Amino acid sequence: MGFDDCYQLGNVVKTHGLRGEVVFFLDVDYPEIYQEMESVLIEINGKLVPFFIESLHLNGDRAITALEDIETIDDAKQLVGKNLFLPLRNLPDLPDGGYYFHQLIDFDFYDGETLIGKVRAVYEMPTNHLISVDHKGTEILVPAEDSIVKKVDLGNKIIHADLPDGLMDIYLESEAT
Repeated sequence: MGFDDCYQLGNVVKTHGLRGEVVFFLDVDYPEIYQEMESVLIEINGKLVPFFIESLHLNGDRAITALEDIETIDDAKQLVGKNLFLPLRNLPDLPDGGYYFHQLIDFDFYDGETLIGKVRAVYEMPTNHLISVDHKGTEILVPAEDSIVKKVDLGNKIIHADLPDGLMDIYLESEAT
């Protein structure tokens, strides 16, 4: 299973105790959905390595976790800072109208009735998320905010937006100079 078949769940932030437990940070909207997960993939040296979960105690977006075959603090230290992944098929269903950012890749992006281009990526930043739209070879970054992104049509692979005045000009002017 490769990275394209997975989504990042979070990462290992630190060890816990002396028996090899680690603390997961679950970078998701609803951490409680993952309370009963049986395994996780951890990125080690650029590869996804499966680990079975012996126990997981959730506290908000953090989980004290015991992993099979991780028995000592030294074993656990090797996992600190590593990213956690799950297969895309494990993504929980979202309420109607909900979507995951990875689903938006290759969607047509419209500002009102005008086709701007295709979505190439979504950058998840600490303060806000940005949708990267390819407009005739120029990257336009659009904040992924409800006030701008008005409707996402998953069936037809279309995003309808209302771009702030001047947003496109910022990118197109820098291209002209």
